[in-house]
Amino acid sequence: MRPVERPRRRIGLRPPPGAVSWLPSLASVASSRWRRSLQGRVVVSTLLVSSVVVALFASLLLDSIGRGLIEAKTRVSLAEARSGVVFLETSIDTTENVQADQQEARLQDLFSRLSGRGATGSAYLVLLVGPAERNAFASPGVATSDAPPELAARLVAGAGPAYAFDDVPVEGRRERGLVVGSLVSVPALGEYRLYHLFPLTSEHETQNLVRRTVALAGLLLVGLLGLITGLVARQVVAPVRMAARTAERLADGLLDERLPVRGEDEIARLGSTFNSMAEALQRQIRQLEDLSRVQQRFVADVSHELRTPLTTVRMAADVLFDGREDYPPSASRAAELLQAELDRFESMLADLLEISRHDAGAAALDPTPTDLGMLVRRVLAAAAPLAERRGSAVDLRLPAAPVVAEVEPLRIERVLRNLVVNAIEHGEGRPVEVELAATEDVVTVCVRDHGVGLQPGQADLVFTRFWRGDRSRARTTGGTGLGLAIALEDVRLHAGWLQAAGSAGKGSVFRMQLPRHPGVVLPQTPLALRS
Repeated sequence: MRPVERPRRRIGLRPPPGAVSWLPSLASVASSRWRRSLQGRVVVSTLLVSSVVVALFASLLLDSIGRGLIEAKTRVSLAEARSGVVFLETSIDTTENVQADQQEARLQDLFSRLSGRGATGSAYLVLLVGPAERNAFASPGVATSDAPPELAARLVAGAGPAYAFDDVPVEGRRERGLVVGSLVSVPALGEYRLYHLFPLTSEHETQNLVRRTVALAGLLLVGLLGLITGLVARQVVAPVRMAARTAERLADGLLDERLPVRGEDEIARLGSTFNSMAEALQRQIRQLEDLSRVQQRFVADVSHELRTPLTTVRMAADVLFDGREDYPPSASRAAELLQAELDRFESMLADLLEISRHDAGAAALDPTPTDLGMLVRRVLAAAAPLAERRGSAVDLRLPAAPVVAEVEPLRIERVLRNLVVNAIEHGEGRPVEVELAATEDVVTVCVRDHGVGLQPGQADLVFTRFWRGDRSRARTTGGTGLGLAIALEDVRLHAGWLQAAGSAGKGSVFRMQLPRHPGVVLPQTPLALRS
């Protein structure tokens, strides 16, 4: 059972209830598609890079166009302001004895004409301010406060016009504009400040139009790049996908699958090489299958053929063994050795026949409800003489309640016997631990010794046929090297797991996991086993 984890309390804003359910699944789907789709990663990467490039280009373009529009407007405005100054200076009365009232009336008439010129097409507004803020003339909607104070301070006689950017009145509202100030010398009245107020409405509209056009063109360009990239990536990825599907079919045993080859490009050469590799693999696999069938048939035939002469030899050996007390000591010892070697030979034939049945797929399972606790006790009772000779104490740990599982008793007893005998053989006289545990669906048996252990990489080799970790070690019980291989096949026949682990000089542990009932599926990957 997995430990129950209490959810952590978090202080702060909580997402909406609906977001909790679909956000993780959406993120998981997106992450899975990102990892599994090469074409998707290429297209998304291209879109991101092209979007950044287009955004930078658009920013530079808009900045350049904006500066160009303002500079052009500034040049035109300065020229228009100079024209207004020239108009006033050339139209006013410059006689020496001109009266102030007459000059002011003349100036007002000239201002009206200048204001009318600016009103045409809403080109600009005009503000004329006399000395000490007296005698000010202004276009409709313009007040003397519309003149920027810092601009008035910059107006110097003979220096020409000056300009500043400020808000100007436009049809009852204020918008960003350009204010150009000039000094006009009026006889009998003194120095006047002439302000031209140019709205930048058209320039802003042009900038907005350019901005929208650039944005639309950028989106179309990025979309077109994504489409082109998708088509190009599809041409490259489609053969790779086909190769992956073909490789999966080959892995499933469909050895006749091949890639279609078209053209002479790199993809075509890859397909040809892949097909050549598949043909070579097919030939080698078929050769191995033929060799395996011949080997299996040979083992089965030899095993069956040897049983008849072995029976005859066994009968004769039994007669000799029963009468060994009447023989001389040397003959009596020979009869005992003959009996022991015949027992070992019969065990070898039984193992060979059993492994050949597994290879041929003829091994059948006949499960019955079995108390595994009683099965373990029976195995330990049979192995007690061997444990006593090797000096190993066996520590048995069983649950209080009976552990009943639907298994084939003979096969599981054979598995347990192999595990226990191996633990005693390699335990170096140290204790051997046998533990039985169970859940509702799974039963587990662990056999642990504290002897020679396993070298790195030997945990998988122990189930290989005829493999021994140390061939120089003498065995007291004989053996064919097929015990653990047969045990593994018996456990697999029960849809279970048999694992091994160990460390050199610290012992080894074997764990068998079986479903308690037919149809219970164990995890595809069992829990990690530690020695």
